[in-house]
Amino acid sequence: MAPLIVALAGALAFLAGRALELDWLCFWSKPIPVLALLYWLRGFPAGAYRRWIGTGLWLSLAGDILLEWPADLFVFGLGAFLLAHLAYLRAYLLDTRRLAPLPLLAAAITGAVIFSLLASGGLGALLVPVACYALAISAMLWRALARLGTGVDRRSAQLAAIGAVLFVLSDSLIGINRFVAPFDAASYLIILSYWLGQWGIAASARSTARAVPGSEIPPAPPGEIGYSK
Repeated sequence: MAPLIVALAGALAFLAGRALELDWLCFWSKPIPVLALLYWLRGFPAGAYRRWIGTGLWLSLAGDILLEWPADLFVFGLGAFLLAHLAYLRAYLLDTRRLAPLPLLAAAITGAVIFSLLASGGLGALLVPVACYALAISAMLWRALARLGTGVDRRSAQLAAIGAVLFVLSDSLIGINRFVAPFDAASYLIILSYWLGQWGIAASARSTARAVPGSEIPPAPPGEIGYSK
């Protein structure tokens, strides 16, 4: 519980910094929620799943710092978060690699809509990087949704799916605010959906899972996939 209280304190400090336009407070407080989640994650079952979720959180932390740095490091921040999405994608693939056509269709439509919307605002030199990013978040969303309704622990699957949806929402709002139509509440909606999404993804490592029937991945001995029986 203590790490989550620290995360909440950091979040409140950041929001206060945004409201009062204190850039220094935003810079120093923004990493706190993700750092707290990383500490929280240490108490979950050890294994590959937790390891890849932790990798995604560390990469997200790097992205937080790069985007908040007093210089235009947007492309580097974008790269850090792209790698974070790939780390989460790898974690989800540990449980099942079933095609899951409906989640695939939903993720593909989501990615296409987001990219089309951002491209309509004129991306210029960022067209290819943003296209790659849209593909990465779509793949991450697909695999998070694909865990639902399988042998994966229900709570873990639900938390990961909710977290993935919120993370995609946050990324979409960043793109809309930067490239399409800036709006006043953007900074608050972006960061709140981002933190809640990261919490859901991290919390998915707390639950246990069982082998997925029909999965392409053979069952591993207990402790090797980040879950216990």
